[in-house]
Amino acid sequence: MQSDDTPSGGAPDSDETGDSWSRELISSLGLSPHPEGGHYVEILRTDASVIPTDDRGQRPAMTHIYYLLRDGEQSRFHRVSSDELWHHYDGAALTLSLISPDLKRHVKVRIGPASTGLERCTTVPAGWWQAARSRGSYSLCGCTVAPGFDFADFQMLRDDPKLAARVNAAHPSAADLI
Repeated sequence: MQSDDTPSGGAPDSDETGDSWSRELISSLGLSPHPEGGHYVEILRTDASVIPTDDRGQRPAMTHIYYLLRDGEQSRFHRVSSDELWHHYDGAALTLSLISPDLKRHVKVRIGPASTGLERCTTVPAGWWQAARSRGSYSLCGCTVAPGFDFADFQMLRDDPKLAARVNAAHPSAADLI
């Protein structure tokens, strides 16, 4: 098995080439800065809708985005009220840091190119804190949320200083992603 730093995908993952390719991805896919870090564009919001059982009100059945993290960028800890499936599409492997809602468990999951032997996708359960970082010059992923994503269901950990302090105390290795 190769390390998760192994490049793969649409372009070589050297720093210079990866940076050039990630700029091309931002332009060609129409990506914009995301509040948690990185760049994204929503490519699917289903017409079908559902009413979640947690009193959120009607939501699209599913949404999907392209999400890009470049070297030095990170997805800061946040959570959503729905399950989120991360798919790896191109570039280096990605490390997801996940913290359970009760803050007792901190799990790191890597997804990446098939050539690395890593899984290509993983699911983040609803309500779990999640953060991500590319293991190379860029990682292009997709994120599918069901019931569909709504910013009303999105919370950044940094916006709750008391909770952020509890996470920092319980999981000091995750502090740089708050």
